[in-house]
Amino acid sequence: MVSDTSATDARQVRTRAKLLRAMLALLEREPFESITVRALASEAGVGYATFFRHYPDKEALLDDLAADEIAGLLGAAMPLFSAENTGRACVALFEFVSRRQALWRALLTGGAAPRLREQFVGQARKLAARSETKTAAICPIDLRVTYATSATIEIIGWWLRQPEALPIETIAGILDRLVITPTVAER
Repeated sequence: MVSDTSATDARQVRTRAKLLRAMLALLEREPFESITVRALASEAGVGYATFFRHYPDKEALLDDLAADEIAGLLGAAMPLFSAENTGRACVALFEFVSRRQALWRALLTGGAAPRLREQFVGQARKLAARSETKTAAICPIDLRVTYATSATIEIIGWWLRQPEALPIETIAGILDRLVITPTVAER
C-alpha cells in the first residue's frame, strides 16, 4: 500500500518537472522578462495557485532550472578535468552545451544570464573547495573560480551568438588557452 505522503511527494515531483519543462519551452520562445507566472502555469497544465505551492516566483523556478543545468554541465566536464589535459574537459563542456543549444541560448541571451552566472559560480566554488590543495597560490581559489566560470559563460554566450558556429574543438581550444590553462597553472 502506498502512503499518502509518497503519493504527495510523487505528485510534487511531477508538478515540478512540468513547471521546469514549461520554463524551458517558454524561454525558447520569448525572453525571460516577458514570461509570466500565468503563462508558466498554463504551459505546464497546472493551476495558477499550484505554481506558488512550488515556487515563490518565476525567478525561483529559473534558479532551479539553472541549478539543474549547471550541475549537468559540471558533471559532464569535471570528471575529465585534469591539469595535464584541460582540453578534454573543455570539449566535453561544449559538447554538453551543443546538445542543448536552444536552452543555453535562452538562458544566456535573456534576463536569465546573471542568474545562470551566479549558479555557475556558486556550484564551481563548492567543487573547487572540495578539491582545493593547500599549496600557496598567488591568486586565491575563490577569485580563480569566479574568473574562470564568468569567462566560460561569456565564451559560451559569444559562441552561441555567432551566425556560423565555430567547431566544438575550435571554441574548446579558445576557452582552454584563454581561461582554463592559465587558471590551472595558478594552482
